[in-house]
Amino acid sequence: MYDLHSHSTASDGTLSPAELVRTAVASGIRTLALTDHDSVAGLADAGAAAVEAGLRLIPGVELSVTWESRTIHIVGLNIAPDHPGLDEGMRRLQAVRFERAQEMDRRLEKKGIPGTLEIAARLAGAGMVTRTHFARALVQLGQAANVRDVFDKFLTQGKPGHVPTVWAEMTAAVGWIIDAGGVAVLAHPQRYKMTGSWIGRLAGDFKAAGGQAIEVVSGNATLSDIQTNAGIARRYGLLASVGSDYHGPEQVWLRLGKIPPLPAGLTPVWTRWETAQ
Repeated sequence: MYDLHSHSTASDGTLSPAELVRTAVASGIRTLALTDHDSVAGLADAGAAAVEAGLRLIPGVELSVTWESRTIHIVGLNIAPDHPGLDEGMRRLQAVRFERAQEMDRRLEKKGIPGTLEIAARLAGAGMVTRTHFARALVQLGQAANVRDVFDKFLTQGKPGHVPTVWAEMTAAVGWIIDAGGVAVLAHPQRYKMTGSWIGRLAGDFKAAGGQAIEVVSGNATLSDIQTNAGIARRYGLLASVGSDYHGPEQVWLRLGKIPPLPAGLTPVWTRWETAQ
């Protein structure tokens, strides 16, 4: 079983890279990609755990992109983690994340909620501070019942802690992945809440930028979403990927090893590296 989209404590997941690998094995997964946000810091520990556990680890990353004033995520699979071009691109994105965290802290303090960055940084540990860490911090401060409520009350557009952010250009991010020997995958298209015409524009621009695959099956995708994504893959000649976007056991609605199969007639993304061996 494949799961080609997951997160660890190197970004906004709650399991360490090694714990994530062990959880994947226990869930019946035999090929896992660790795709932390704008970071490959967890790959070494995950790789060591994978060797011990007999799991095949695909080195990956999830890059943040701005397209038509919207935030889009592009997963890079089977990358060379130490590629200098990719490393420089991730450094830029990490700097953007740090500046965003500081501004989120300032805005929340103006609304009478001081100290969120300090708590978020403690929750992140050695990983990057993300919006999810701010959400967990606000739950700890009693500002909301759970992380979902925090996003609704504080972190979405128009709310007190929302900070408009400009990420990488799509062509640049796809280029970093390809130059690092990887496959660029358009992540969880159904989550962008776009109309069919807008999704078509996104897929067309992604393909034109050098994008090679799309997540046909992703966490929380309905059967209708999967069929729609499969149609996009066929229309634009994209490879098909599968990934849970797992962040940890707190997501009781999302489990490793519970991914539906790909629809028939699609070319799986893993054929790109398995046939190359």
